[in-house]
Formats: sequence, structure tokens, C-alpha cells
Amino acid sequence: MFFIFQTTPIMKHIPLKVLFFLMLFRLSAQEPNWTPDGDGFLNVQSGYIVKTFLPGMDKDTLIRAAQLTPAGKSEPLKIRKFTYSDDQQKLLIYTNTKRVWRVDTRGDYWVLDLKNYALKQLGAKLPESSLMFAKFSPDGNHVAYVSDRNLYVEDLGSGKVRKLTSTDGAPQLINGTFDWVYEEEFFCYDGFRWAPDSKNIAYWQFDASQTRDFYMINNTDSIYAFNVPVEYPKVGEPPSPYKIGVVDTKSGKTKWMQVPGDPRQTYVPRMEWTPDGKHVMIHQLTRKQNETNLMLCDPKTGVTQTIYTEKDPAYIELQENGKLGYWDWVDGGKAFLWTTEKDGWRHVYRISADGKSVTLLTPGDYDIIHLKLYDERNNWLYFTASPYNATQEYLYRIRPDGKSKAERVSPAGQPGTHGYQISPNGKYAMHSFSNHYTKRATEWVQLPEHATLPGQTPIPLNIAPPEDDRLSFFQVTTIDGVTMDGWMQKPVDFDPNKKYPIVFYVYTEPWGATVKDRYGISRNHLYEGDMAADGYIYVSLDNRGTPAPKGRDWRKAIYRKIGVVNIRDQAMGAKAMFERWSWIDTSRVAVHGWSGGGSATLNLLFQYPEVYQTGIAVAAVANQLTYDNIYQERYMGLPQENMEDFVAGSPITHAKNLRGNLLYIHGTGDDNVHYQNAEMLINELVKYNRQFQIMPYPNRSHGISEGEGTGEHLSTLFTQYLKAHCPPGGRSTSIQERP
Repeated sequence: MFFIFQTTPIMKHIPLKVLFFLMLFRLSAQEPNWTPDGDGFLNVQSGYIVKTFLPGMDKDTLIRAAQLTPAGKSEPLKIRKFTYSDDQQKLLIYTNTKRVWRVDTRGDYWVLDLKNYALKQLGAKLPESSLMFAKFSPDGNHVAYVSDRNLYVEDLGSGKVRKLTSTDGAPQLINGTFDWVYEEEFFCYDGFRWAPDSKNIAYWQFDASQTRDFYMINNTDSIYAFNVPVEYPKVGEPPSPYKIGVVDTKSGKTKWMQVPGDPRQTYVPRMEWTPDGKHVMIHQLTRKQNETNLMLCDPKTGVTQTIYTEKDPAYIELQENGKLGYWDWVDGGKAFLWTTEKDGWRHVYRISADGKSVTLLTPGDYDIIHLKLYDERNNWLYFTASPYNATQEYLYRIRPDGKSKAERVSPAGQPGTHGYQISPNGKYAMHSFSNHYTKRATEWVQLPEHATLPGQTPIPLNIAPPEDDRLSFFQVTTIDGVTMDGWMQKPVDFDPNKKYPIVFYVYTEPWGATVKDRYGISRNHLYEGDMAADGYIYVSLDNRGTPAPKGRDWRKAIYRKIGVVNIRDQAMGAKAMFERWSWIDTSRVAVHGWSGGGSATLNLLFQYPEVYQTGIAVAAVANQLTYDNIYQERYMGLPQENMEDFVAGSPITHAKNLRGNLLYIHGTGDDNVHYQNAEMLINELVKYNRQFQIMPYPNRSHGISEGEGTGEHLSTLFTQYLKAHCPPGGRSTSIQERP
């Protein structure tokens, strides 16, 4: 489920879950490519690969443009990403990339031999830009990759390419990567793992033939319209069944793991080899995603044993994928780290390799936001948290003994949102900081002192808000006793004796919190001009169910109640604000949002027409039964068991109550929230003679970013509609009271 993230202009019209995907890859590219000792990092500068030494920031050019230029070419490769082999003797280069759904996971790969600087393209006989997720074997002698749903391995010495899987006669088999919904909801892309001994590869296989296609219609790219199929399991439909295989790279034979449970009623979103290479460890979730099992699979026999089980009355969110955050092996492979909410807070545990010993490492009534580093040498666990203000984020560290208290590392005089990329040895970090009145700044610091490295411009240690700060954070408590965080941007030249229109920005669902103390949080990228200068109050509230660091009960209060709990919290929060501040013009109240926020906009307009007069909804889920199974079933259950909850939370159920002004916007080529939602909603509004305006964008996807002029048109449409139906500017009380 997507929502709009208020951020830089270049991301102007992209919903946040799209942004999340992009940022994962963008951040992985921007995150320092650390040297093995952690005392330096590598990056691309002007086409060169450069090593920077810490703490002095001295630089050394390792790879020059000439060495990255293929034979017969005049230009060097444009590096999207690069990876060194474990022995640092070869370089794997990713270039000429293409987008697959959300992210550019398909492209060309080249290997540069650092002994003789020979440059060779991998899979040269395969189609251009068709290779995915290429990875060196641990011994550096082979590279494995996916092309056209099959797994390949290439011998770097002989150049021989072996196809390890086959989709001949079964084109909907997916090997080594994932189907649409796993990518969308579990962030699964790379679907294979090298064994530590470089002889075997564990991989996922999916049979998408059992998942129905959803057909989008392209009416504009040819005279005759044509269908665009997407393998898309709707809520209530079982997922594509999976298999976990281990293939011998020499013989090409696969041993299938004996994973218990029905593969059409379970998921396996994560898999890794144990450090000793004796087992493949998998994470299995039940269909409802309320029970998780960690299993060890024997790659020789296929026998599988469950070592750890966890259950939740609501659902279990997947943890962060990657280093750190999912399971990270510690103590020489004798244990791993695991993050869970089972005690009511998101905490880190150490679990023994056999699952028999479970130790809480971060005791206390607070949530871990992100794990950052387990520094075993110095015996520290670094993480971000914000125990006292859910809108902010700081770096903490704790002794991983289960008894110690966490200590804050981030400076006390920098209230706001802090980000860190910490070196493997725990000595250095790239630190970023912003708050709502301070632009994002970065610096290199030494830990744990948090001292700025020599030659760096330090971020000021005490940052006071400006005297004319119009953006403020506040809390409001509803008639139901729910206290929500919010931000408010007041108009320029605000006069408390006047009444101003108010515009609410909403998302409201479990995939996003909108109230964060970071720079640019209140900027509306759909609005042409300056909302504050034009005389609008702009506001956002985070209701129960949003992923704020407020404990498990806050986040899971929305279970089976999307469209009910979040909507009531928002409406009651608005009413509490109206009672608190007399300068809000309750005759000019607007709300807008995208995707989940579009759904919330519809529900607020329909369920609480006495509160909201104008709504602009983009790419909304109008009927919860149209969305994908992984997301909707996680938070709502199975429609076969509790259909009434899906009905109660769907905007179309309440469309007959529309009294105000509605502008509905949707891309007809939306593969995520299908355009059928728009047509279902139209039918319902027509049925009850409810008047509204609609803007379909032909062949645009969920982000409505494709096509010449689209961004400008969307902004113009949004702005003109808002101004026409929720006029800007302050009004005197006498004018306000005129009939």
C-alpha cells in the first residue's frame, strides 16, 4: 500500500511506498561501500572508483575510466552499482539498468579482473539488460544471475554458462526471483543465495500459473486496444505456491526442501544459509501472517526442522531485510539477532542457533526503530529509537547483556530526525540530521563521542527554532481518549482574530506515518504555489495503526478495522482541533491523500460529511476486496471469515453519504491499486445521484508520473479544485457569520 511522502521536488508526485523502494536502492547506492576493515569506503566519482580513508578523508583512485571502458567503445560503463569479490581481486559492475515494476533490478553485468584489468560482459549471449541480481560465489570463481525467470551460473575462468533451472513448457515458473506481490509487499527481489562453500545455490521457485492475471487495458499506444496482464492475487485468493530448492552448480541437479505446510497457505519471504553452510534457514509465515516459524533445512536430505515459533493475535510485520535488521548471525554463528514485538514493544533478542535460548537485549518501554550495528569487538548494540517523542529519531547504544540501559549517542541539542550509516568496526558513521526548521545536513563523525571528523563542517550542536516558525508540532486528544501527534503550518501573517480554511493531509494506514520532525514535512508537492502564503492552514495527524514508535498496541489497534478505527481517529482529531482553536473555519475543511490516503480521504468525506466538505483522493482503494492478498489479509484477515470488516471499511459502502465536493484521480495503468476501483466507485456514486468530478490519467501507473506534462497537469488540477471548493485566505468573524 502506497502513500505520498513529502520530500524533495524531484520526487514530486511519487507515492511513498514507491519512494520506499526507490530509496532502498538509492540509499544502498549512497550508503558507504565500506572497506572490510571499516576504516574507509569506496564510491564512484566522475566515472572513477575512489577509496576514501577515514578519519582524514584522503582519497585514492582505484579504478579509472579507461579501465571501465569496454573494447571498441569510447565511453566507460555508467556504474549503477558495484561489488568486490570476497578476495578483492574482481569487481562486478551493474549498468544499463531497466525498471521492473518499481525498481531497476534488470540490466547488464560486467566483471573487471583487477590483476590484469580485463573487462568482460556476463551473459553476453542473453538479451540486453536481462540479467538480474548477479553475485560472486564466495570463492570468487563464478557469478550466478537470473535471466527470464531462470537461474544461471557462469564460470569466470572458462566463460562457460550453465542454465540451472528451466521454464521450458512452464513459462509461469519463476526461479531465483519473485512474483509481483512478493516484491510489492515483502520487498523480495533477489531470490537465490550462494552456499558458503561456493558449490550450491539455494533458491525460490514460484508457480505463478495458479495466480490469475488481472488485465489492464491500454487504449492509447495503438489503434486497437490491448490487454496488459499482471499476475496479481486479490485478497481472498491464495498466493502462488513456492518451493525452496538447493541446486548443485556442477551437476545442475536440484534438491527440494521438505518445507511443512501448504505452500498456497503459507509464505517464505526470507531465506539465508547458516554461517557453517550446513543448513538453509527460512522464515515461514502463515497465510494470515499471525504466526511465524524459523526453520532449518538440510540441503543434502531436504529434511526441515522448526527451531522457533512466534504468534500474535493480530499480525506479525516483517522486519527489515538486510544488514542489520532481519536475522544477523553473531557469536561466531552460535546465535542470531531477532526483532519482535512479542512483549509489547519492538525489541531485539539474541536467539541461539538451535532456537532453544532466547534473550532480550533491549529491555524497556520503547521501540527500536532501526538496528544499526552489532559491534561484537567492543560489545555494543547500536540502534535508533525515540522513547519520548514519536515524531523524532535518535541513535542509541546498549550493552547486549539483557541487563543494561540504553544510552543516547545523538547530541542533545539537535532535536529532530537523525540517520546513521555506521562502519563495520563501529568507529565512524555518516550522520545526517534535519528537523522541520533545519535543512538536511550530513557530516562524518567518530563514535561513540559523536565528534565531527577533521576537515568536516560540523552540524551545529544547538539549533534553535526561528522566531517566525509557522510550523508547529502538537498533540490532540479525542473524545475517545486517543492522543495523536500532528503538525500544523499556519498561514503567512496569521491573525488569530480571523478564520482560515484548513486542509488535512492523510495516509492513516499501517504502511506510513506522516508526522515526522524532518525538513520539508509540510510541503504539499501537489499544490502550485505556497499554501501558507495563500492563506491555508495545513495539517496532518497520525492515528492509531500508523507505524509510529508507540508500542505494539498502538500499531495493531487497526487490525481488521482499516477504514473504521483510522477514520474515526482522524475525524475525532479534527473535531478536537476545531474546539481548541477558534480561528479554524469549519465551513472550509478539505482533506487529500494518495493510495491508502486516497481511501482515507473518501472514507472521511463519506463517513463524516459534517466535518469535511471537500476531498481530493488519488489512486484510492475504494473496495478493499480489489487489493492484493499479502497486504490486505495481513491487516484485515480473510474475507471468507470476516467479510463484514471488509465491507465496513470500504469507501464504496459509504459513498451514498457524499454531501460535499469530491475530485477523484486515478491512473488507468495502475498495476498496484487497479483502476477498477474508480469504476466501482463511479457506479456507486451514480446509483445514488451523488455529483463529483473525476480525472483518469491514461496508462499512468500508481505514481501518475509517466507522460509528457503529467506532473504539471496534476498540480494544476489539484490546486484549482482546492481553491474553487475550499477558498484560501483569512476571513473576519463578521464576514464568516454572514448567511
